[in-house]
Amino acid sequence: MTQVLDVTTAAPTREAAVRLAESAIKAGLAAGGQVSGPVASFFWHNGEFGEGEEWSVSLKTTDARYPDLEAHLITHHEWNNPEVTAVRLAQASAAYVAWVERVTTEQVPHHA
Repeated sequence: MTQVLDVTTAAPTREAAVRLAESAIKAGLAAGGQVSGPVASFFWHNGEFGEGEEWSVSLKTTDARYPDLEAHLITHHEWNNPEVTAVRLAQASAAYVAWVERVTTEQVPHHA
């Protein structure tokens, strides 16, 4: 059975987050996604505590497509070492899983 993943990353601006989501979906690496924010972020970076504002990107894909989606997000991200994480969906409707699988495995151009 296909495993559906919720893949997340963050971006410094809404525009950057939208570009990441749109490019991944248009490339067929994710079936759909959302951009939300801004969110307050707190982190350690280069040995220093930091805080800032980020936009969250959430994308749905299959376990088979995850490596390509991860590579795409890292390549197209403006940060050198962006967070890219994935969580398996514990439950999802059969129709939703079939849709995610179909969209991310089609070998034909996607139409808007």
